[in-house]
Amino acid sequence: MNNKTKAIIFIIISAFGFAIMSTFVKLSGNLPSIEKSFFRNSVSCVVAFYLIKKSGAPLFGKKENRVPLLLRSLFGTLGIIANYYAIDHLILSDASMLNKLSPFFVIIFSFIFLKEDLKLIQGIALVVAFLGSVFIIKPSFNSNLLPALIGVLSATCAGGAYTFVRYLGGKEKGQTIVFFFSFFSIVTTLPFVILQFKLFTLNQFICLLGAGVFASVAQFALTAAYKYAPAREISIYDYTQILFTALIAFVIWGDIPDYLSIIGYVLILSASIIVFIYNNKKDAQA
Repeated sequence: MNNKTKAIIFIIISAFGFAIMSTFVKLSGNLPSIEKSFFRNSVSCVVAFYLIKKSGAPLFGKKENRVPLLLRSLFGTLGIIANYYAIDHLILSDASMLNKLSPFFVIIFSFIFLKEDLKLIQGIALVVAFLGSVFIIKPSFNSNLLPALIGVLSATCAGGAYTFVRYLGGKEKGQTIVFFFSFFSIVTTLPFVILQFKLFTLNQFICLLGAGVFASVAQFALTAAYKYAPAREISIYDYTQILFTALIAFVIWGDIPDYLSIIGYVLILSASIIVFIYNNKKDAQA
């Protein structure tokens, strides 16, 4: 099995894990988004700590990588909180699709920070993808506008985080990256959790625990995927999460996206396919 095939398998596992995580987040009810994020990252931190102790990898990475580790963790923490807020206030497939704008932000951030070329076809795909997001957001200045914009913010932050994951891919162990991020998230969100703590029921606790477990599976799988292949080659497969979430949301809540959202899905997926085909052709010619 070559590295690209491994990356595809890992990213589909990650997509399924995040779909189940999102389901548990929504099932956990009206708890604050930051509290949900705290418990999700607590589970990831424990799992990552165990794997680090087992493998002997450094807890906080190499000194020269601390700044990108901090930036990855900051963007990741903000992205999770924003994503959880969107999940709570939008139908699950809309929240997931807005979050899946993140690969396009990876292209933008890679151009800005990693000095990668931005080709014309990628620019066109970016425009198409963001046009698709407008169909999902349906800007009408009603009560759904803020959650939708926060959903886009979650994608922006996730794109920043994944850019730094790419940068760190060959420099730090996957479990170190996940532990640093989880530990950072716990420390930075704990004061806010204490200030607005809301007591949860047993069912809510089980949902939070489930969200944490599946988020851990998804996070480790995603980190592994980006270590085996660059985002431009495998990001298209991350969109399988939309299929998983749409099916789950229909079965549990009877959610069906409206026709404007479906148009948005098609546009974003089309843009992703354009970038995917372009990158494969470029690699074949190299």
